[in-house]
Amino acid sequence: PILYSYFRSSCSWRVRIALALKGISYDLVPVNLLKDGGQQFSAEFKAVNPMQQVPALKIDGITLSQSLAIIHYLEDTRPNPRLLPQDPRKRAQVRMIADHIVSGIQPLQNLSILKQMGEKKMEWAQNCIASGFQALEQILQHTAGHYCVGDEVSMADLCLVPQVANAERFKVDMGPYPTIIRINKTLLELEAFKVSHPSRQPDTPAELRA
Repeated sequence: PILYSYFRSSCSWRVRIALALKGISYDLVPVNLLKDGGQQFSAEFKAVNPMQQVPALKIDGITLSQSLAIIHYLEDTRPNPRLLPQDPRKRAQVRMIADHIVSGIQPLQNLSILKQMGEKKMEWAQNCIASGFQALEQILQHTAGHYCVGDEVSMADLCLVPQVANAERFKVDMGPYPTIIRINKTLLELEAFKVSHPSRQPDTPAELRA
């Protein structure tokens, strides 16, 4: 497998966690979203992913983009360890939380949007994340065990940790979200979350390395 990734991309981080949890080794091709006016806009990368976004994964003779589509494919083809619970209710909760983050929070504070916000970008990102986290905190109070849904690591957790990192980068006050803080801390102690961390990637700048 070949993963096209950017160290700081939260969407790429989700996929790196899934690959690590499932023990899938891969070659990494860094795509720097800031360098050269954004390497994702190159003709070479557009041939890999016409949406010009990371991540993209070449695997089993196909090329996939969109982090959840990639994770679902890994789940379908390499089911151990499981990232979607077998219980239909828990499975729905996992998908709900993942979608909440992937559709309802992250895109609103993504690089392409922030570029258009000019001087207001920090305030915009903080507001988008805070309103999403207010809802997420409430949801997690009903679904959480050790992790987002019960006591098994799931796709929801793969989405949570990178989004908390985004919140910290944009200096969001995390005080009102004790459940999110607790789950995030627990997850960051797991090896798959450590090795996939933005501070430990081949393309991480020296000053940001762990």
